[in-house]
Amino acid sequence: MTDGFLSQYFPVLLFMAIGLAIGVVPLLMGFLLGPRRPDEQKNSPYECGFEPMGDSRMQFDVRFYLVAILFIIFDLEIAFMFPWAVALDSIGIAGFVAMAIFLVILTVGFIYEWKKGALEWE
Repeated sequence: MTDGFLSQYFPVLLFMAIGLAIGVVPLLMGFLLGPRRPDEQKNSPYECGFEPMGDSRMQFDVRFYLVAILFIIFDLEIAFMFPWAVALDSIGIAGFVAMAIFLVILTVGFIYEWKKGALEWE
């Protein structure tokens, strides 16, 4: 039983080990073999070529978060639509109605956000 188990999962374990090594070994080599010559300019914060403006812990406007939430919602909508479209023949009318309800709920949410002005940028 153990021999069959190991022979089935050995390629997966080998693939995971190689992937981990490809990701970790270059990082360790750079950390261990790389030069360490810090100076004031290297240790200073960098903001697109400009001198830093203000404190890095300043408060952001809530609109940034609203736009991020909208992006996540519509990104998830697309992620659900691809498997639905592929399996539409096998799930039948029940699956079609379920996805239609899902899309109606998302559309109502989008219209609500639009009417509230969350998409307007000042």
